[in-house]
Amino acid sequence: MSGNDSTHVDVAADRPPVALSDGAPLRMTVPRSDLRFFDALSAPVRLWNSPVFHGLDNIPATGPAMLVGNHTLLGGVDAPLLVHEIHRRTGRVVRGLAENVLMRVPPVREMVHRIGSVRGSRDNCRTLLDHGEAVIVFPGGGREAMRRKGEKYHLKWEGRTGFARMAIESGVPILPTAMIGADDVFDVVFDGDHPVMSPLRWTVEALGIRGNLTPPLMRGIGPTIVPRPERFYYSIGTPIDPAPWQDAPDLDAAAVELQRVVHKALEEEITHLLAERDRDRGRTLWGRVRGAVGI
Repeated sequence: MSGNDSTHVDVAADRPPVALSDGAPLRMTVPRSDLRFFDALSAPVRLWNSPVFHGLDNIPATGPAMLVGNHTLLGGVDAPLLVHEIHRRTGRVVRGLAENVLMRVPPVREMVHRIGSVRGSRDNCRTLLDHGEAVIVFPGGGREAMRRKGEKYHLKWEGRTGFARMAIESGVPILPTAMIGADDVFDVVFDGDHPVMSPLRWTVEALGIRGNLTPPLMRGIGPTIVPRPERFYYSIGTPIDPAPWQDAPDLDAAAVELQRVVHKALEEEITHLLAERDRDRGRTLWGRVRGAVGI
């Protein structure tokens, strides 16, 4: 090699490309065919549960945002309705963070990716926020969804501060996102801790899943598993700016404090929705029918 020759090293090329785990797409464009499919799929739920939405204008039109919500018994039903409504009204695709157990089965993982969700890891969340995405998280996770008796609409956030820490580090606004109604369509007959549920709990644990994620035995209309036609209510509260906590000398303590602020704000949103539900004549299907015919 002559003295004039040089070797150029592209440092950027040596860096691993920014990506989400499991091959999930970083950017989401929802095809019209998928929208039509979800419209058709959700139509019976909309007819049966007649959802109402508040505060969608609190979602920023662009840029990163973190929606922080409460998990319900039917998190796989009511949360997708909210995400779909947000896209329908604002055009934004809200990215979900799915339970790791859902990502173990390839067909399920592909379906999760198709609706915009990714494996629930801090790296995935941080990557999405860094690229200006809106992300919805449920700090209570599966344990909050697998209700015990007497836990309806209770937040199970003990020790869950990861979302607050990430919001502080990324400087991303947090939007308290309340959902009620889904916990009213079923009653818990036996929860996962009941001795009657031991065989199911052993099966869950044998599959490598935590025993506290054992689903409860539920009933809907009468003794059946047909869900009651209770209305779903949603509310997205005023954004919480993490800036006051960004210069804190102890990030762990700051995350605990911010978590408490968000916890209180979300509880207030839930309380408002419960009050609306209690005074709403259209809460039940019969009430909605009576209203429609002017009775």
